Amino acid sequence: MAAEPEDHPDIQVFDEIRYIEHLVRTAIARKLPVGLTYPQFEVMNLLSRRGDGITPLEIARALQMTKSGLTNTLQRLHARNLVRVEHCQADGRRKRIWLTPDGRLAYGQSMVAIRPKMEDLRDGFTQKEFRDALPFLKALRTWLGEKPSVS
Repeated sequence: MAAEPEDHPDIQVFDEIRYIEHLVRTAIARKLPVGLTYPQFEVMNLLSRRGDGITPLEIARALQMTKSGLTNTLQRLHARNLVRVEHCQADGRRKRIWLTPDGRLAYGQSMVAIRPKMEDLRDGFTQKEFRDALPFLKALRTWLGEKPSVS
């Protein structure tokens, strides 16, 4: 008889990660201002955390987005005046992305809207529980990132 997925903790870990990721995306997407998508929020969140002026390539790598997916997301953010795209001073071919004042406002509204859910999360788990989970999750991410894709 073949082993059931429940017999394999490694499969269970990936199932839990997938479920958590889906629940997080859904919870955040429901609270975003009208017209703002989760991928757009991710870009704005990254710009807010890392600082303005990063390149599309840096954004794509950080968010594990395809080049075409990111291009579309940036075009939509730019069309709504939420980001500014500028050519790099040192290299005219590269572009750098900046949050606009409207983008900062939309990001701030998003963060205010998701704050109650984050507070509930912090009430449900201790900081120690989060800290204890981090070493394994970081090691797993690093290991997966270092392994070449199967051809």
